[in-house]
Amino acid sequence: DQVLAGALASRVYYRVALAKVAEDDAKRARRIGHHQLGVAGATGIGVGAIVGGGILALAGVAFSSTGPSAILAFALNGGIAMLTALSFAEMASKFPESGGTYTFARKVLSVEAAFFVGWVVWFASIVAAVLYAIGFAYFATLMVTDLWQLTAGNAPAWLSDGRVVSGVAVATTVGLAISLVRRTSGGGLWINIAKIGVFGVLVLAGLIALIRQPSGDTAASLRPFFSNGVGGLVQAMGYTFIALQGFDLIAAVGGEIRDPAKTLPKAMLLSLVIALAVYIPLLFVIATVGSGEASIANMAAANPESIVAVAARNYLGPFGYWLVIAAGVLSMFSALAANLFASSRIALAMARDRTLSQRLSEIDSERGTPAMAIIVTALLVVVILLVLPNVSAAGAASSLIFLITFALAHWITILVRQRSERNPPPFLTPWFPLVPVLGGVSCVGLAVFQALAVPEAGTITAVWLGAGGFLFMTLFARRARVMNAASEGHDPELVTLRGRSPLVLVPVANPQNAEAMIGLADALVPAHVGRVLLQTVVVAPPEWDPNADAVPIEKSKAVLHELLRASANAGVRAETLTSIAEQPMAEISRVAELHQCGTVLLGLSEIYGESRESPLESLLSLLDANVVVLRSKKDWRIGDAKRILIPVGGGGDQQHLRALLLGSLQRKAKREIAFLRVLPTATSADDERKARKALHRLAQDEVRHKCDADVVLSDDPLSTIVERASNADLVIMGVQRQGRNRKLFGQFTRQFAQRSACPMIVMSRKG
Repeated sequence: DQVLAGALASRVYYRVALAKVAEDDAKRARRIGHHQLGVAGATGIGVGAIVGGGILALAGVAFSSTGPSAILAFALNGGIAMLTALSFAEMASKFPESGGTYTFARKVLSVEAAFFVGWVVWFASIVAAVLYAIGFAYFATLMVTDLWQLTAGNAPAWLSDGRVVSGVAVATTVGLAISLVRRTSGGGLWINIAKIGVFGVLVLAGLIALIRQPSGDTAASLRPFFSNGVGGLVQAMGYTFIALQGFDLIAAVGGEIRDPAKTLPKAMLLSLVIALAVYIPLLFVIATVGSGEASIANMAAANPESIVAVAARNYLGPFGYWLVIAAGVLSMFSALAANLFASSRIALAMARDRTLSQRLSEIDSERGTPAMAIIVTALLVVVILLVLPNVSAAGAASSLIFLITFALAHWITILVRQRSERNPPPFLTPWFPLVPVLGGVSCVGLAVFQALAVPEAGTITAVWLGAGGFLFMTLFARRARVMNAASEGHDPELVTLRGRSPLVLVPVANPQNAEAMIGLADALVPAHVGRVLLQTVVVAPPEWDPNADAVPIEKSKAVLHELLRASANAGVRAETLTSIAEQPMAEISRVAELHQCGTVLLGLSEIYGESRESPLESLLSLLDANVVVLRSKKDWRIGDAKRILIPVGGGGDQQHLRALLLGSLQRKAKREIAFLRVLPTATSADDERKARKALHRLAQDEVRHKCDADVVLSDDPLSTIVERASNADLVIMGVQRQGRNRKLFGQFTRQFAQRSACPMIVMSRKG
């Protein structure tokens, strides 16, 4: 009983979670039968998480805080929840993938911000599952105890032992986890129907009793309506808002719902309507016919955890008490199932984004379920059940986390509406921006209340964030950022949604490969998300008289004419800039710095041998930007590159830039991509195995479609790569820039360029 009391006193019984599934993974999910949930199934997830546990745990707190106006407190919270659901619905229709708030943050904010959102919501959802597991165990053992007393006399003492409650909670969690591994589950349709039926009987019986009760007694039971003034009403709202959470779970599994753009908004709003249709009448009959001769505020203060059961007994007798016990068992079980189902998806989502271990993204080939994510999530629930001494504070922390993330969802809704004019969400929140502004302010206000009411909640949240930040920076950051760059390449709209407008500068002196340069620039920065700036420089000799010598101007005009023609042919809306300077390299650097260019794309007809330095290499000491160099044949186009070879050495600083380029190239056409690592023949079998595994992992991060990743043993890596390049249309090499005065082309790159005629791209990420 003490274990349950701690959980109930936390004022937090609720649900949640998020998960995100990339679009290609969603296609795979369809093949293995994931997309099964329609409006009924999706609504069932919300109803399973919302209805029952919150009202049973929090009605007493609400009535003791504000008296009969607890009815108004739930109604006002219902209004705030509706505002939040509208913002969630708009975002979920725009991003119809599993993940909820995590997906919204990943699409609109940075990968670091998305990690922290996912990390804290995963924790909050796990704690919610812990609370529901304890609640189910309490009601189940209470039911067994009472039945034992009715049929066989006094129940044995061990039934009331807190360790039994914990054992039942653990066993139930493990059993549900096994069930979820074996099959994809929805919202527990029959359990939802059963518990709605039970609550319906309680409400109907209460309304019948209300009709029979004198109207004067009914009016007296509602006085004083505000037992503690407006302050008590606000306090009750702060304590009970979480009783209406659960609709966001529907967005959390959006990748497993049919026709999500239409189904998600309907299911979210419908689940809230059903919950309010149960809660408001139930609270009304409890306050009017369930309080007996005592005031509901005093009755709730004396029985905060059992107010619903006591009230039901007052107007229905023992039958009413047993109905509440049955409702408690069904509600806690369905909420636990919904939370485990959804919280495992956030682990799956983060693993697919490489912000958690990749092993959590493994899908059971036969059943199509995220087995490892479910197992790890359930294991964490069990660990908290067994070792966490203060479940109440952890529950309050999860309440605080979700209020903050709900406020974040409102803010993201505003950002997306402003940044996606070209491709607005299918479902648009009415009365914009009033709905997200009012909803966001309300969620922030309730979050502040929660932080002040339970100071330990803020401490626990800060500790969890600190632990997550350490893990992210040490284990996951590099791969997560590479995956994020690949996602931007595949979906350039992400750049716009994140409020960026990148600029690639393309200095051109020789227009021979202008179309190839412009095409590559457009792949790096598509026109609708950023800008391509074509630069020509009129090289002015010392003491130049333009009236007497117009040759430099005419040369520049010829280059500019060819650039505009090539740009039109390529369908790229590039901008042009022409300036006059004696030192063209210094001028390119000045323009790059002035316009804050993220990338400088350089064309080079020849990469010189070791004895000579390319004129463009002198730019390295001046540029503070990503550098991409293209060496191609005459009339070559980036669209000609169907087979791409990527030799990989030990460094990886250019991975982000390469992942972006590969993602963009794959978005435009199907490519055959091959990663190649060459090791000495003396390499041990163990080292070769590790290198092969690392190369496959690198290829998975950078390329979202099937590609080759081969490790070859050879003492002549240059000849091996040259041979492989003979069957390729493009070679992409990365070089590390360890200092501003370092040459861009090292010995290996120069030798390869001399021995292979294959078009090549050399890229270097800014330091």
